[in-house]
Amino acid sequence: MGEETLSHTLHFAPSSSSPAGTAASSTDTSAAAAATTTASKIPFRPRKIRKLSSSAASAADDAPGKNPTSGNRLAVRVIPRPLSADGEIASALRHLRATDPILARVIDAHDSPTFQCLLTPFHSLARSILYQQLAIKAAASIYARFLALCGGEAGVVPDVVLSLTPHQLRQIGVSERKASYLHDLARKYHGGILSDATIVAMDDKSLFSMLTMVKGIGAWSVHMFMMFCLHRPDVLPVGDLGVRKGVQMLYGLDDVPRPSQMEQLCERWKPYRSVGSWYMWRLVEAKSNPNLASSSVGALNIGSVGVGDAQQQQQQQQQQMIDSFQMLPQSWVKSISPTDGLSWNGMLGSLLDAVQFSMKG
Repeated sequence: MGEETLSHTLHFAPSSSSPAGTAASSTDTSAAAAATTTASKIPFRPRKIRKLSSSAASAADDAPGKNPTSGNRLAVRVIPRPLSADGEIASALRHLRATDPILARVIDAHDSPTFQCLLTPFHSLARSILYQQLAIKAAASIYARFLALCGGEAGVVPDVVLSLTPHQLRQIGVSERKASYLHDLARKYHGGILSDATIVAMDDKSLFSMLTMVKGIGAWSVHMFMMFCLHRPDVLPVGDLGVRKGVQMLYGLDDVPRPSQMEQLCERWKPYRSVGSWYMWRLVEAKSNPNLASSSVGALNIGSVGVGDAQQQQQQQQQQMIDSFQMLPQSWVKSISPTDGLSWNGMLGSLLDAVQFSMKG
């Protein structure tokens, strides 16, 4: 374009050799040069404008809600309706029946679950710490003393827990390590890192990351908390032996699936894997009850009688299957606290029955 403008300008330049002509020619030459310079710049302006336009478009695409990636980030932050909300269980069952015909038969064979929680998030987390790795009766006894030390259920708040010394907690049966876990949880609340409000408002991924930062709270505890306290609909506790055993029974697998295999096996349950997992516990319960019913109460007391390695491993697996029960509200625990002399099998049967009862509300 610059060459065309220069040629056009020179075509009309005077050809006279007089001084005036020379001056005019000089003037015209300068004008032509200026025109050339001006013309030579013209092609670059659209490019510059186009570049700015591209940047502006890029910036517009990066705005919230415009860029697909940004939109995905926003979508992850959307908190799903809890299972305790009206109609959510019905929606979950419709979805699971439609996507997994095999699971549909299990659903049809059992009552629908009911999710409810009577404790605050902080209280639930503190209680889960206290119950870790303890027999139900011992844990319930320590928890009752803990409530008394706090001044009742309403007193289980961060400031009160922080005020309890390790010595006070040891006196009620809380180990030094668990006391440090309780204090770490309370400090994170006191410092504003966590709060009941932020926990309820967090998406599942963020919540998992934040809660596993608390000492003594691992992946399994977070999964149980999300399911039974927050009623999140799409939690798959891949480390829970009961759920894994249920998946093995459901699909007729030769071996109990590894945690790494659970995501793929239960993919079709999304976005209601919590409900699918709940039915895995029920499936294991249904398969276990005939054996439990034939066992005599008092025949085996694990606390005083040694057992073989195979039997001990089976009992440990059975214990893990019902460990999720420990996350349930205290009002449900009181209904099944084992009495002195109750055998392992009898206690397990009572616990499984209590899980069934508690899930019905």
